[in-house]
Amino acid sequence: MKFDWFVVPFAVGLVGLILFLTLKYVRWILSLPKEERKKIRKSFFSTKIFAFVWEVFREALLHVRIFKKNIILGYMHSSFAFGWFLLIVFGAIEVEFANSRHANHLYEPIFFRFFHRDPSVLEHHAFFTFIMDAILLYILSGLLLALTKRLYSRLMGMKKTTRLYWTDKIALYSLWLIFPLRLLAESSTAGIYANGGFMTNHVGSFLANLLPLEKIMYPLWWMYSIDLFLFFAFLPFSRYMHIPTEIVLIALRQAGIYTKNKITGFSQLEINACSSCGICIDACQIQDVLGRQNMIPAYLFQKIRHEKVLKPALYDCLICGRCEEACPVNINILNIKVAKRNEKLNHKHQQYDYLRQVTTELPKTQIAYFAGCMSHLTPSIKKAMVSIFEKTHTPFTFIDEDGSICCGRPLQLSGKIEDAKILMQKNKEIIAASGAEILVTSCPICYKVFNEEYQLAIKVMHHSQLFDLWSKQGKLKLNAQPIKASYHDPCDLGRGSHVYDAPRHILNQVITLQETAYQKEHSLCCGGSLGNFYFQEKDKVQVAQDAYDKIMTNHSEMLITSCPLCKKTFQKVAEKPVIDLAEIIDKALMQ
Repeated sequence: MKFDWFVVPFAVGLVGLILFLTLKYVRWILSLPKEERKKIRKSFFSTKIFAFVWEVFREALLHVRIFKKNIILGYMHSSFAFGWFLLIVFGAIEVEFANSRHANHLYEPIFFRFFHRDPSVLEHHAFFTFIMDAILLYILSGLLLALTKRLYSRLMGMKKTTRLYWTDKIALYSLWLIFPLRLLAESSTAGIYANGGFMTNHVGSFLANLLPLEKIMYPLWWMYSIDLFLFFAFLPFSRYMHIPTEIVLIALRQAGIYTKNKITGFSQLEINACSSCGICIDACQIQDVLGRQNMIPAYLFQKIRHEKVLKPALYDCLICGRCEEACPVNINILNIKVAKRNEKLNHKHQQYDYLRQVTTELPKTQIAYFAGCMSHLTPSIKKAMVSIFEKTHTPFTFIDEDGSICCGRPLQLSGKIEDAKILMQKNKEIIAASGAEILVTSCPICYKVFNEEYQLAIKVMHHSQLFDLWSKQGKLKLNAQPIKASYHDPCDLGRGSHVYDAPRHILNQVITLQETAYQKEHSLCCGGSLGNFYFQEKDKVQVAQDAYDKIMTNHSEMLITSCPLCKKTFQKVAEKPVIDLAEIIDKALMQ
């Protein structure tokens, strides 16, 4: 029997970790609604299992999304994840070749060089030692980059790195020590028995000239085992909980489960799948412009895990989606924040008796136009829309011409989910009464909630999509304007709804569009977000000014956007004209 007492810390740590994680994941999954648990069962017996395996390989092991952000950062992360995975796989295969029996001990691949000291009796010894040394070298190169990142993060394309809790630090340092200790333990053994590979044999020979290997070999194996125990013991209480959790998260996501309006077991998986990698830090405009960091997901999820969430961490956020777009794990950050806001509220409803007085008697037309609250506060946009409908001889019903009932999204963003549903229900009745086949809105905030939450039986379009459709149908005849302009993608229209091409298609027919580094998914929030409840006016102005300066090139004569809130916010800081897409189309339209 191949056994030594030094394997006990490793074995205890691993078994304890497996039991802890199993109980944790089972509890979270059982807390899901019945229909979602049914989805999980179905997905395991479907072709989704192949998509699950592929995504685990791509993202949990290779970290492809991080590679796309920065090659060096991607290499660093994959060297640990994929490298350790390869050590386990080839270690298990090596044990199978070395032993005639198939019931091998759990710890044997980890401490193989200690238990198998005579290379002459090992089948394919040269091959396996070369492979195992090469993999270990791969991991150690990643470790060197990790140390460099702590000293100079800009090498990895990051301005800032994450501040760590003490449990994170213990887990981090124990992880960093695992592979150097393995190298030293295997090299000291190789220095005595010559059972290593190209790296461990050479390191062993070098150590033999400096140290009494017979005396230090055994303590080094003990240190390696104890360090593994430390990492396993602190993993569930640290950022490294993401390692096993991301695999479970991918499985459930492939089953069609996601965070909605309240925190569930799936939300807990998402929160614990955050590795605190810090990529979201540089994406946050509040951090970049104002220097505040409480709301950054890496820190918010730390606080949630340690049950130390304060209101600023939840409410001092633009809900712009830049962090979510940057997240390499694709965590639904915005829904988690809104769900946590909902948890923090007292759920006393406001009074909505006035809704009974709002008429649902409307003329029947194919197109219904909903300006929305912000378009009413920016009347030049709704005037342009009315003008465009008239110039194109398009019958339409102006649903909220005499005053708007809010679409409900601002209430949603505050966490008042049930109050939002009351407004949504009334709006649904009004929209249905119009008999329209298409609902058009000028507000991306309204568009997003109409499109995703209302479950309307008709098509929902932002006015940029309507103009693009009409252009393709030949309904819009536009005069080109000798203007160079920058286009700003509103958060809820761009990142929130992935409407990037429609406004550009139509603008390219009218003006010369200036490309910028801050466009499409990389677009900047205007700072006027309805999702931030801690911003003072000076905060909005600072964020808006910074965004305006970055978006506008030296050659741009104006800023064009497709959101009344963005227009209103940028106008406060702009030196050049800020107009909505509808306004420039109205001016360019041939009658």
